[in-house]
Amino acid sequence: MNVLSLFDGMSCGQIALERAGIHVDNYYSCEIKPHAIKVTQANYPNTIQLGDITKIGIAQGKHDWWIYNKETGYRLHNIGKGIDIVIGGSPCQDFSQANKVRAGLEGEKSGLFYEFVRLLKESEAEYFLLENVKMKKEHQDLISEEMGVEPININSKLVSAQMRNRYYWTNIPNVTVPEKIDVKLSDILTDGYTTKEKAYCLLESESRPQSTNWKRFRRWRKKGFVNIVFETPDLNLFKNRFLNQTELERLQTVPEGYTKLLNRNDAACLLGDGWTVDVIVHILKNLKK
Repeated sequence: MNVLSLFDGMSCGQIALERAGIHVDNYYSCEIKPHAIKVTQANYPNTIQLGDITKIGIAQGKHDWWIYNKETGYRLHNIGKGIDIVIGGSPCQDFSQANKVRAGLEGEKSGLFYEFVRLLKESEAEYFLLENVKMKKEHQDLISEEMGVEPININSKLVSAQMRNRYYWTNIPNVTVPEKIDVKLSDILTDGYTTKEKAYCLLESESRPQSTNWKRFRRWRKKGFVNIVFETPDLNLFKNRFLNQTELERLQTVPEGYTKLLNRNDAACLLGDGWTVDVIVHILKNLKK
């Protein structure tokens, strides 16, 4: 199948398709972050990068479908029979409960959701999968109205060692909430100790960890949604660390070493913005049925 991945990031969708055993003929990616593109191309060198989502369009020619540049009108890629599925997680910043001001779909970033809708309509793809955060009901209803389906709510804690509550809008048939797999935060640590059964949701802020033991502990105690690992079994507050790169990959069920081209903080930025791969596998596997 031909896949169009919007807001592709480091291509977690491509990992999920491979893990679900779904053959991909062509994978078209809209992404603008250099680090994300670098990681994607290192792991999936055949990915066709399209760049800025706002600058491309899809149209049907006399015999084939084409991706074209909206500014120049030039044809960029012949996609033959067309796109089969459009996937993506549109920006969540204007919905997120972590932000005091939530502009919703009127926000500059989350308003890019309408680009997803536009390209889905232009491509006439048979299937779609859209992901976003838990949000106000009024915003959720607006998205549902545009997508024509109600979302399914899946928390990553069911298949991974982190809590990550997300909504998924899809017309892939027979998608259900996955059965719970018993995996704890302590199971994915390379070393150390934790008081938590599950990690708090990975966020882009994982790329800016507190620099000292005390600052990390104080933020963990006051804010709650920060992940730290204690280095001794007595949970000495002055002997703690932040999650390392391998642990971050494991929390998102990304293959170990997938982000090895980057340093820990740059990898944390991408992983915090990414998908829990095994949730996406659970949804996409229904395509084979």
